[in-house]
Amino acid sequence: MTEDSKFHHGDPAATVAPIVEMKNIEKHFGNIIALAGVSFEVRPGECHCLLGDNGAGKSTFIKTMSGVHRPTKGEILFEGRHMNFASPRDAMEAGIATVFQDLAMIPLMSVTRNFFMGREPTKGSGPFKRMDVERMNAVTMEEMRRMGIALRAPDQAVGTLSGGERQTVAIARAVYFGAKVLILDEPTSALGVRQTSNVLATIDKVRKQGVGVVFISHNVRHALAVGDRFTVLNRGKTLGTARRGEITPEELQDLMAGGQELAQLEGSLGGTV
Repeated sequence: MTEDSKFHHGDPAATVAPIVEMKNIEKHFGNIIALAGVSFEVRPGECHCLLGDNGAGKSTFIKTMSGVHRPTKGEILFEGRHMNFASPRDAMEAGIATVFQDLAMIPLMSVTRNFFMGREPTKGSGPFKRMDVERMNAVTMEEMRRMGIALRAPDQAVGTLSGGERQTVAIARAVYFGAKVLILDEPTSALGVRQTSNVLATIDKVRKQGVGVVFISHNVRHALAVGDRFTVLNRGKTLGTARRGEITPEELQDLMAGGQELAQLEGSLGGTV
């Protein structure tokens, strides 16, 4: 297909080397093949959407990319180098951050403490060493402002934020601490229309900072709002990758729902399905 005019020229998917490449990844759990030769890549400043229905293999894929699982076969390249992540910490130190649906936040704790959890800056030394609360507060307020969220105060409890705002805290935190690739696991699945819109706007801001975004979703509309490329996963295999403008929402939905399989079944049963 010819490139659609909506597909922005100078697109990172066409010109820049990938940050992460996953080549022919297989993951077996005993006799169960969760991933059967999946290839996928993400480039700086690109939002690459991985779409699939429940049971398609999305969770296994995320966990393999982020160091939770080691692939049974295939290879992972990070900035052109072969990587063998032994743990999620290895992947995080390389620059792959994952924002899961449960967000791993403590609702009664302040936005600032959640933002810096485990990475608090200090000042002073020896017996006078203490957390640099002023710096933490200033950074949190500024980073949230950059993402379009005006906090009432840095000590505002995370539990008082909306679901979309909590997603934004998690995304801002990952980017601030050096994520080169951000994996978002169904970030809009439990959100209302306005909160979804805010999170999609946040993803767009992150992409413009040169971070590669892997957007895992089963919602075609949300993916099309921010995606540059779309890969459909079905039963542990990729059904292909399309760029923005090369595939319609209906075609994407059809692939996800196994529309091809249904069409074949209809043909074999003489259209009685």
